[in-house]
Amino acid sequence: MTTATLVRLASFFGLLAGIGLWEVFAPRRRLTVAKAKRWRANLGIILLDVLLVRLLTPAGALGVAAAAQKAGWGLLPLLGLPAPLTVFLAVLLLDLSIYLQHLMFHAVPLLWRLHMVHHADLDIDVTTGLRFHPLEILISLLVKLTVVAALGPPLAAVFLFEILLNGTAMFNHGNIHIPPAADKVLRLLVVTPDMHRVHHSVTIRETNSNFGFNFPWWDRIFGTYRAQPAAGHEQMRIGLAQFRRHLPLFRLLVLPVTGDAGRYSLDHIGRDPTVLTRAKRSR
Repeated sequence: MTTATLVRLASFFGLLAGIGLWEVFAPRRRLTVAKAKRWRANLGIILLDVLLVRLLTPAGALGVAAAAQKAGWGLLPLLGLPAPLTVFLAVLLLDLSIYLQHLMFHAVPLLWRLHMVHHADLDIDVTTGLRFHPLEILISLLVKLTVVAALGPPLAAVFLFEILLNGTAMFNHGNIHIPPAADKVLRLLVVTPDMHRVHHSVTIRETNSNFGFNFPWWDRIFGTYRAQPAAGHEQMRIGLAQFRRHLPLFRLLVLPVTGDAGRYSLDHIGRDPTVLTRAKRSR
């Protein structure tokens, strides 16, 4: 096992355990489904995803970056920038590609059917950040490998980005309490749980906002940023309107062909949600 693999595994399991404990001792919301029931399904689909990726691309994005470097492919080497700036720019562009890919999975009805598996979770926690249909993982992998080949980024940038992507996906899906003052500062630099939770609202217009994973800037630049859910974080409903029961692993795997896609793809953006009054919230 290589040093890079050991570092990635250590960061993955360390963050999974750390955020999982944070959720136990300082949760942001009360869960609606027992954690053990949800985790069986979520961890099951995550395991399938990992096996698929390891089977199809053992070398992964690092292997493609190494091949690109050896063959002299890519845009970034042509710019002749200093190494630290090249690494930063590569991570930034890779993150932009993930943002655009996320938009694509909401915009294309067929891809939305795959992405529904991620959004159908009735609660949101550290495991939700890694819960994606295997076919979505395969498409995402092909997109990432294509972007890496086109950019020709340094190996260090790809390694850093992969750790960041896994880490921030678990962090910003975490059911963790962060003081509002700290969240206000943090979301200037990274997508926070309160920022991303809006994206998992059952309200269509809120679902189609806050697409970023690592950096929060793309949502602000492209006009998809929404600061808070209309109902507030404690009262907002999470998931999709058409799936209001917990779905076990097998149901999740067949959901793209058996489930109702609803009106969540971007061609049905929905009405702007109104802020509830205190009287309405109490009903």
